[in-house]
Amino acid sequence: METLSAREARRIALAAQGFGRAHPPTAGRTRIEAVLQRLHLLQIDSVNVFERSHYLPVLARLGPYDRRLLDRMLLAPGTGRVEYWAHEAAFVPAADLGLLAFRMAHFRARYADDLAAHRDLAAALVAEIADRGPLAASEVEQRPAVRQGPWWGWSDTKRVLEMLFRSGDLVSAGRRGFERRYGLPAQVLGGAIEPVPKADAVRELVRRAAVAHGVAALPDLADYYRLRSDDTAVAAQQLEDAGELVPVSVPGWTRADGRPLRVWRHVDAAPPTRMRAAAVLSPFDPVVWQRDRILRMFGFHYRISIYTPAAQREHGYYVLPVLVDDRLVGRVDLKSDRQAGVLRVQAAWLEEGEDPGVAARLAPVLREAAAWQGLDAIDVVPRGDLAPALATELR
Repeated sequence: METLSAREARRIALAAQGFGRAHPPTAGRTRIEAVLQRLHLLQIDSVNVFERSHYLPVLARLGPYDRRLLDRMLLAPGTGRVEYWAHEAAFVPAADLGLLAFRMAHFRARYADDLAAHRDLAAALVAEIADRGPLAASEVEQRPAVRQGPWWGWSDTKRVLEMLFRSGDLVSAGRRGFERRYGLPAQVLGGAIEPVPKADAVRELVRRAAVAHGVAALPDLADYYRLRSDDTAVAAQQLEDAGELVPVSVPGWTRADGRPLRVWRHVDAAPPTRMRAAAVLSPFDPVVWQRDRILRMFGFHYRISIYTPAAQREHGYYVLPVLVDDRLVGRVDLKSDRQAGVLRVQAAWLEEGEDPGVAARLAPVLREAAAWQGLDAIDVVPRGDLAPALATELR
């Protein structure tokens, strides 16, 4: 069996994700489209402390670009992209909905009792959208939102719209502000969603995950589209038999109990001889969204802190990993103070064994990020062992 070193595996993975290339002088539609096609999906998150998550993977790979252009590519009618539960909620090509139809069927069965209990409301919502066109929940709200059960803060209207959306009876029709709009498949897609048989769909999704990861263990392949492990294992074996996946060994890539993991390299992925990169990564970037993978690959223990009580936060609130070349060298807690026009580095930390000299690579990344957001200054709070060197570089 082919053996890859830990560094080779990291470089393959980063190259597969689009790192290691010089940022273009201008990142226009063609280059943004290339990033979207490479990643297949952009995870959505509503937190806007530094910047909404789906903008950040493009920034990390291309440098500054026009966010309004990405908005038009993702949110405007007729873009060919929609939202669905691919990894979590994510922007995906509309053509991929057929590959996710088995998930819609799962949601339809899961919500059958709830939808039956709200049969009249569901029918009224579908009729309203059929009559008026795509609508946001606030445009059809029938009564004030109430807090109830796991759907915290959601009214019955929003709950039913969301169940119909996950079940594929409605599809996303862009956003107004950051509020999802719902439409009928015929209104948004021009016709019904054509389901792909589950086994074929899973195999294609695993193939895409393998291309996007470059090198991946079985849990990695399953997690990219949140697939069942048993389904993923069958698909991976089929792709291995077809010659698309090559089994490899990576020292240190083991399960929690020490047993070796099944690992594959995509047949077209090869380790680049060098990896030159510098970026801050969204907590929802595909490079870092699976925490076990980045611990195994980078030795980087990472937990998002926005849901952690303040007294228990170790590194800050909105903490982003810092990528330099083929290593995760630190983490920064960033906040865009838009009213003051300042990017606030509320903490900056080094990983164990890293040198504060990495601040020289991080400082230009933060300057670009601040300018990209229209902020005039950067303020470094003296918290964390990287903060002094970073403040010096940014002075």
